[in-house]
Amino acid sequence: MNADFLLKDETDAIIGSAFAVLNEIGHGYHEKPYENGLVVEFRFRGITFSQQPRYPIMYRGVQVSEFVPDLIAFEKIIIDAKVIERITDQEIGQMLNYLRVTGLPVGLILNFKNPKLEFRRVVLSTQHFLHHPNS
Repeated sequence: MNADFLLKDETDAIIGSAFAVLNEIGHGYHEKPYENGLVVEFRFRGITFSQQPRYPIMYRGVQVSEFVPDLIAFEKIIIDAKVIERITDQEIGQMLNYLRVTGLPVGLILNFKNPKLEFRRVVLSTQHFLHHPNS
């Protein structure tokens, strides 16, 4: 299987949930309403998730910090809700670090800043990201 399409059905379900949240709440709030809106939508759609789980950041066998993602869906996909001008290489690089720390294969960056949802799918195995052509 091509890694670019790893967990495609699951990421499509998450992106569909994000569109529903954005359409209902509207754009431009802080990040927390969107994270919490996704929780409600995931429950409605039967998507398994955990909210703000904790992962240790290790250096030479010592925990030096921790990473707390917004959401993990399907036990495999990190979801990072953002309200920023646009998703840049900085957010993509940050997501790659998150994937390395957690050992999870796929991340989704969801940007709720504008009336149209912007998103990026980040896959650790190839360090390649895909985005919707209209985002």
